[in-house]
Amino acid sequence: MSEIVLSADTDRVTGTRSSRRLRRASRIPGVVYGLSQDPVSIDVAWADLREALTTDAGVNAVIHLEIGGEKQMSIVKEIQRHPVGRDVTHVDFLRIDPDQDVTVDVPLVMVGDAKAVTDADGMVDQNLFSLTVNAAPDSIPNELEVDISDLTVGDSLRVADIALPAGVTTDVDPEETVAVGMITRSTLEAMAADEAAEAEAEAEALAIELEGAEDGEGAADEASDDTGDDSDDA
Repeated sequence: MSEIVLSADTDRVTGTRSSRRLRRASRIPGVVYGLSQDPVSIDVAWADLREALTTDAGVNAVIHLEIGGEKQMSIVKEIQRHPVGRDVTHVDFLRIDPDQDVTVDVPLVMVGDAKAVTDADGMVDQNLFSLTVNAAPDSIPNELEVDISDLTVGDSLRVADIALPAGVTTDVDPEETVAVGMITRSTLEAMAADEAAEAEAEAEALAIELEGAEDGEGAADEASDDTGDDSDDA
């Protein structure tokens, strides 16, 4: 993938009013820090920032900030948004060393067909949607696949089941649940209704059987009485 270069200005005045003026001019205020260097207040063009963050790497894209004619390798550490309009209001960049691992959150994507679950009218419930990993800047995965093909109802996939690329590690508990095969509420309700109907049918059949047995005993008693009467007449 080609290098992502983002030009940044450093002559902005910090403060709320200045930031508002920048945003009206379609520029986003920000800061770059890290690698034991002093933080630097910057601003970048919103259109360029949006383009930089819409590659396959998403927010984990390695961005070369061009500041004062020099490039600084960085990643976006935090994006602040307006609470209502959700417009980007500020962005933090973290300087990174190409020879040192960085810690980022990578999206988890389920792949495969959990046939054993769907055949049981169940569903796969995803509990974890991203995984915090450590990787070299040029080895950050765009996403991590979670294969659910062999998942069954009542079974679960854990962090330990995720195949990490070479050189990528995670400090997340390997026993943490990623996805679970489960029966849906509607299926459970349908099963309960079927069981209730079956129990009712069995109860009705038993009642009919008992009623038939009682009728049979009554007929036998009447026959016995008739036989006794005939004997007395003789």
